Amino acid sequence: MDAVVFEGVTKRFDTLTAVNHLSLRIREGAVFGLLGPNGAGKTTSLRMIMQVLIPDEGSIHVLGEPASERSQDRIGYLPEERGLYAKMKVGEHLRFLGALKGLSEGEAMKRARSWLERLELSEWADKKVQDLSKGMQQKVQFIATVIHKPALLILDEPFAGLDPVNASLIKDIMLELREQGSTIILSTHRMEQVEMMCDAICLVNKGCNVLSGELRAIKQSYGKNTLRIEYSGDDEFLESTGLLQNVNHFGAVVEARLKPGADPQEILKAAVQRDVRISRFELVEPPLNDIFIEKVGAVSA
Repeated sequence: MDAVVFEGVTKRFDTLTAVNHLSLRIREGAVFGLLGPNGAGKTTSLRMIMQVLIPDEGSIHVLGEPASERSQDRIGYLPEERGLYAKMKVGEHLRFLGALKGLSEGEAMKRARSWLERLELSEWADKKVQDLSKGMQQKVQFIATVIHKPALLILDEPFAGLDPVNASLIKDIMLELREQGSTIILSTHRMEQVEMMCDAICLVNKGCNVLSGELRAIKQSYGKNTLRIEYSGDDEFLESTGLLQNVNHFGAVVEARLKPGADPQEILKAAVQRDVRISRFELVEPPLNDIFIEKVGAVSA
């Protein structure tokens, strides 16, 4: 079953069309990446799933039924903006939010304590939210999102404000929840997280679906047309053959897109001729970041 279905959804704000006849399907139990540049319509789409906004055209089905207030208790939503009451104590805050989602106060407090311990926030339970760092507040907001064990999780930039250790912890919990049957919609600009976690994606730009499908199939459709090279020495060899479409430099590592029909061995030969020391030379599928830039640039041009 599909957990979320958009059919021809449009949302306008005066003269601005934020979402333009958007259609997509998110299968149950998947981690789904909703991607796009700033202002593409991602957050508007997420808010329509939550019934915060109502579509002007089209339909949205959530967990097997038309999106409605009745479906909201089965959804956990982590917005990009902070949604916490600054002057409430952390434990009381989580108990309150859990009760809003249908938990008894006792059960909400029990689950809150368990999550606070897991996310190393137990000693902050009696502190006001405003006393916490931004990263700690993000973890509290994540707990509020999952405390009622929702079937559908909508996470808008869930790693914002988190250091690498805590980002890894949240990532592991997300995958654990997926294994337990939750469907996860992940909206983020961190392409490396999408590549590691998502089963399928939809790339939106100017409110339209410009690329969607299973992530593995999308990457395979581009073929292994990207060279990943780690080297020391002059980088003139990258330009000398004229066989590369573009080159992204990352210090001693580059990712270079081959022109159609180009032989990567000619690049390697040019490096050897210039006494460049090669420690890594690998033909790979293009990174999602490059696909993102290509598709968004094509629409924007």
